[in-house]
Amino acid sequence: MDYEIVKALLVTLVMGFAIGMQRSLTYREKDSYPFAGSRTFALIALSGYLAAWLGQYVSGMLLVTVAVLGLMFIVAYAFKVLRLNHWGMTTQIAALVTFFLGVMIRFGLENYAVFLGVLLIVILEIKPGLKRLESRIDRRDIDAVVLLLAMTFVILPMLPDRLIGPYHLFNPYQTWLMAIIIAGISFVGYVAVRILGQKHGIFLTGAAGGLVSSTGVSVSLSKMFRDRAELLDTYAGGIAVACTLMYLRVLFESFIVHPVIARHLAPAFFGAFLSGLLFSYWLYRRSSGATKIQMESPSIETNPLQLSEAIKFGLLFGVVYGAVAYVQGRYGNFAIYLVSFFSGLTDVDAITLSLSELNRSGKLALVPAMTGIVIASVTNSLVKLGIVYWLGGTKLGWRVTQFFLLTLGILGLGLWLSIYFQI
Repeated sequence: MDYEIVKALLVTLVMGFAIGMQRSLTYREKDSYPFAGSRTFALIALSGYLAAWLGQYVSGMLLVTVAVLGLMFIVAYAFKVLRLNHWGMTTQIAALVTFFLGVMIRFGLENYAVFLGVLLIVILEIKPGLKRLESRIDRRDIDAVVLLLAMTFVILPMLPDRLIGPYHLFNPYQTWLMAIIIAGISFVGYVAVRILGQKHGIFLTGAAGGLVSSTGVSVSLSKMFRDRAELLDTYAGGIAVACTLMYLRVLFESFIVHPVIARHLAPAFFGAFLSGLLFSYWLYRRSSGATKIQMESPSIETNPLQLSEAIKFGLLFGVVYGAVAYVQGRYGNFAIYLVSFFSGLTDVDAITLSLSELNRSGKLALVPAMTGIVIASVTNSLVKLGIVYWLGGTKLGWRVTQFFLLTLGILGLGLWLSIYFQI
């Protein structure tokens, strides 16, 4: 016996069995009978493998097998509709895909077949989450996704990818691309907030809101703390976890634009992220983490995929990018750090993308680019800390101060290690 064939047969059976098990458990939860269970799905996958194998010796065997199975699926679906009055056909489609996965394994595409099999199980398993998401989205959210697709695949290819203007500082293509990146990242956080719902644990909502606007989370939770001062660690933890996500967001943005600078920034920002998570967990352990909230923050509740928001960020990125490029050539690195400081007062995304892009294009050295990103992040963090003191008072402010002393200390240490040891 050929070991490779035996292994492929076992993989086929196990994969079909796993898909069928998912279907059986799903129907058991509904107290209903499935179209096909674990054994049937395993046999369907095996049928695909055997049909492809025999098709190498008997012409048309694969087509005949597909036709027979297709007819069986149609009859089973008609029975379900007529007798059970149920119109869903997910299981039938899954069975058909399982058959072709068996075919793929026979043709030597075993790794791809296993990958698609796992992906199929995931798609089948996320149905409850998709239903919750569908119940929370509206027409404006659909329009926003369509807008993102149009921004990416219609508008972006039409823009010139070259420097224009009197000082050759503005690149329309790169500017619009950065707007798309930020809109996409913010939309992920917005979707997470919609899935979790506004009335949820402060830590979970703070984490999701942090992907959209950690400043917005800080403002909202600081205001709410004044009415429930006994929940100091709970509200401080929500702010901490939102600000922790900022470090990961900055690192991710730099990675998208220029993986090299992201690798050098990783000790600083990933270290700050991990220390922030540990501090947030410590606050969670000290608090009633399941506290329900109604977070009211326009920056979190507003869908970030709006043309006006994209244009605003595009203009901001263009201004910051142009300012950095202009002052660097005339006034040196100190001017870059000054621009980073003033940019960080309102936003850290634009300066992160600008400095990463300038380093990628060879117009700015690595160390000044890294230092500028850290300066903007520190400045933005201190602005949020000031907001917490102003809106939430000294108790909440001091707790958040402890968080920033830890994370910003790790951030600075990581930057020094990266520069000194050339990590």
